[in-house]
Amino acid sequence: MPRLFTGIEVPESLGRELAMMRGGLTGARWVEPENFHVTLRFLGDIDQGLAREVYLELWRVRREPVQVTLGELSFFGGDRPRSLIVKVQPNAELMELQAEHERIMRRIGLPPETRKFTPHVTLARLRGTSSVAMADYLSLRGFPPRGQYMAERFVVYSSRDSVGGGPYVIEAEYPLGAPQESEAD
Repeated sequence: MPRLFTGIEVPESLGRELAMMRGGLTGARWVEPENFHVTLRFLGDIDQGLAREVYLELWRVRREPVQVTLGELSFFGGDRPRSLIVKVQPNAELMELQAEHERIMRRIGLPPETRKFTPHVTLARLRGTSSVAMADYLSLRGFPPRGQYMAERFVVYSSRDSVGGGPYVIEAEYPLGAPQESEAD
């Protein structure tokens, strides 16, 4: 069964800049720059039949390109940090695209996402990193490279079971702002 999720890629040039944030944080497992992305909807481990249905249903999405603007460094996990992230500034287009993915996945029978959508790019997965070490890292690193770009497509990624941080494989891609033709057309 493939483990799938939908997302927006981070351009290679911006990924190289974000990679400069690597290092200096105990317990960090750094995500490779080619795996940087903004997750729209995690699907989980699903069978091939449901995966095909996901691919077909996503062809119905008709959206203009989405502005993606990076914000500040932050982390998930509170007193037990688990991920170092760069926040993505929410905007109407990004939030609507994500909400449409959620509606599609629920319509085809996947359970609703329980976590609130917080757009971000994960830089590192953390294990055993203290909140003090995280505070020190954030105070020393300041702000990540500020960047923005127009996402002209979204993709379906697959990942290996139980392995966060990649490598990710693009299984399908869907242009934004252009008429889409399915393979069946």
